[in-house]
Formats: sequence, structure tokens, C-alpha cells
Amino acid sequence: MTLTLFDTHAHLNIDDFADNVDQVVDRAKQVGLVGIAVIGIDRPTSVRAVELAAAYPDFLYAVVGIQPNSVASAAEGDWQFVADLAGSPGVRAIGETGLDCYWDDTPIDDQKVYFDRHMDLCLQTGLPMVIHMRESCELILQQMQSRSKLPAGVMHSFTGTIDQARQCLDLGMMISFAGMVTFKKSHDLREVAAMVPEDRLLVETDSPYLSPEPLRGKRPNEPARVEHTLRCLADVRGVAPEHLADATTANAKRFFQLR
Repeated sequence: MTLTLFDTHAHLNIDDFADNVDQVVDRAKQVGLVGIAVIGIDRPTSVRAVELAAAYPDFLYAVVGIQPNSVASAAEGDWQFVADLAGSPGVRAIGETGLDCYWDDTPIDDQKVYFDRHMDLCLQTGLPMVIHMRESCELILQQMQSRSKLPAGVMHSFTGTIDQARQCLDLGMMISFAGMVTFKKSHDLREVAAMVPEDRLLVETDSPYLSPEPLRGKRPNEPARVEHTLRCLADVRGVAPEHLADATTANAKRFFQLR
């Protein structure tokens, strides 16, 4: 039976997909996808996300922002440009934003400034935020907990602990899992995935990265492969894949404010 799926995080706006978006979209539809969120990481990719949303209406949805590792290379005026872009048709969220302590492209204090800017923009526009976390969950939690008001948000490609997941849930966040949850040694992450309430769970590919088992290491990853992650989550949660696919797709539509 074909599953009803929604890939909540894919980078179809980068060079890996410069010449084959049509084919990638066709393959996604063939395996049951009903939507894909295309995530910006800087000004050019945010523009491209909006272009793709216009080219594939009601299937590709744009998310615009400046990712933590792109902050240092952002030109003067880029932030205002992205903020203005948030009002474009097809834009359903702001991001990806957050913090990254793995790469040293951008000083952490600068990342924090931009994280606040993204959260403020979300509150101004009523759009949710897509949060990038890499070895930074505690700092992200601290920054969010220090604010008096938070927008809706998702912790994308979650890799934290059960305690960190609970704190994210307490802040109202959704939690999304990518291909890493399928890796053979990701036992702890699967335990986290098993405890997230069904109405707060999302799935993604993070294409072209993080291909799931049994395709690990085979790039580019693409949205059609989100089915492997969904089936892994259904297995660890002890539910039918069809049920969880319907639930996570409904969650995605609610999160992105789609009809």
C-alpha cells in the first residue's frame, strides 16, 4: 500500500538538484508524497525556494532564512531581503535558523543574534520556525527558555537526548527525524523517537544529506526516501506505517498551516 507522506525538510534549492527537480518531484509523487518543504540557508537558496514553490504549487513549500553557518558570509542587506521574502506566496515557515557548535564558520554570539531575529520574524509574520541543531541543543534550549514568547517551531533532524526532547516538547516544539534515526547504531535516538507524542512528530530527509538505511551513504538523498525513515519510526513505535504516515502528514499540514 502506498503511504501518504510529507518531507518536512529538503534542500532541492542547491546545486545537487540544479538539473533534475522535475524527476525528483515525480519520484516523490510516485511513492506517495503530498508535499515537500524546501529549506533556505541563505539569500540565494531562499530565493530559489520561493521560485520552486511557485513552479510546483501545492506540492513544494518554501522556508526562507539564513542558517547559522551562513551568518558570517551574509552580506549587508541580506537579512532584510529575507525578511521581505517571507511575505512571498508559497512561504510557509522561517528558517532554517538555530545554533551550530560543530562547525566554526560563525561565532556563536553572531548565531544567537540571528536566531533571535528569526524568532522575532516568526512572531511578526505568524509563520513557524525551522530550527537547526548540531551539538547545540542545550544552548538552543537556553535561548528559547529566556524569551517571554516563542513562535511555533520544529527541531529539525533531532539528535538530542530524551531529556532534551522533553524540554523541546515543553516549549511547544515539534520534533522531526531524518535518516540518522535509521542507522544501525542509533539506538538512543530511536528511544527518543518512540516517546515523542504522535501529534508532535514529523519526518524529513534533509536531502541531499543523511540517506537512510538501507541507502546510507548513497547521495544525493531525495524526498522519495523519506518512506524508509517513516517505516523505521513506525516499527520502533509499534504502529502500522499507514497510520503513522497519515498522522505525520496531518502534523506537517497543521504545522505549515496548509489546508
